[in-house]
Amino acid sequence: MDEKDNPRNLREEEEETKDLISSLSWEIDYIGNKLFKYEGHWYYEDILQSIPNLNTGFKPQETDVIVASFPKCGTTWLKALTFALVQRSKHPLGDHHHHPLLSHNPHEVMPYLELDLYLKTSKPDLTKFLSSSSSPRLFSTHMPLHVLQVPLKESPCKIVYVCRNLKDVLVSLWHFLNANKGVEWNDFSQKEKIVRVEDYSFEAMFESVCNGVTLYGPFWDHALSYWRGSLEDPKHVLFLMYEDLKAEPRTQLKRLADFLDCPFTKEEEDSGSVDKILELCSLSNLSSLEINKTGASGGVDYKTYFRKGEVGSWKSYVTPEMENKIDMITEEKLKGSGLNF
Repeated sequence: MDEKDNPRNLREEEEETKDLISSLSWEIDYIGNKLFKYEGHWYYEDILQSIPNLNTGFKPQETDVIVASFPKCGTTWLKALTFALVQRSKHPLGDHHHHPLLSHNPHEVMPYLELDLYLKTSKPDLTKFLSSSSSPRLFSTHMPLHVLQVPLKESPCKIVYVCRNLKDVLVSLWHFLNANKGVEWNDFSQKEKIVRVEDYSFEAMFESVCNGVTLYGPFWDHALSYWRGSLEDPKHVLFLMYEDLKAEPRTQLKRLADFLDCPFTKEEEDSGSVDKILELCSLSNLSSLEINKTGASGGVDYKTYFRKGEVGSWKSYVTPEMENKIDMITEEKLKGSGLNF
């Protein structure tokens, strides 16, 4: 019997994880859940338990692609773009009736490593995920880069990170949580509906985010982990800005294709393949699909993943005092890094 399959060793690992969690500092976040601080970042208990599962169980392949992000930075859109781009030979863009993105939410076709796969086990069944049982396998994560460095240390797979202006992230997160305020967020293994009438406080969320005490936060450290990774290893880590994707979608999509070693041919460009992907994956198109209007998973309605997706919508919610505070913190946190919002 393999040592990793030995029940005694598994129990020992579980006990070690529990002992570790009990030793960590913790805070209550803006939705009333306990966050634990581990290696500089904040996690719910069940997500923390996925880290040893990832370290021992995830065996990356050379052709794997991982889409990474801080929550509400454009993850759903980038997942759709990456899937359509990488899978375009298997799923022709002209096949408007059978393309997987027409019948599956982007989060279905690109599972989260720590939430969908390794949350409770080190040996998940990948065959139930559309794109994760064949090559190239497509995964996603909200984990900071240093968490992935143990399982990825021997792998040259590709990581694509999308970042966004924190003020827009804050507004998008607030809307998303309030749209799902009947979901118990501190248990990702089985999200349950709860009774909650009042909205979460925008002001409380703002203060927590500024203090860095938010799931996967602090935001700036999260972004910097991938920014520095992209500078140190540009062949394997690509850093994208959401605002650039919105302003220059064709340029950024072609940049993504080059990075993933699947560049558009001249014939593809002449036939409009770039624009077909952008049209298929546009937020207006995705949000109009039946699967995304009526579907749900884990207690979360797919329609809540789609809002306006605009740049600068924070101006309707963030006061001048809030804007000044968050800008000062951002300037200080990113000082000297070369990363600017």
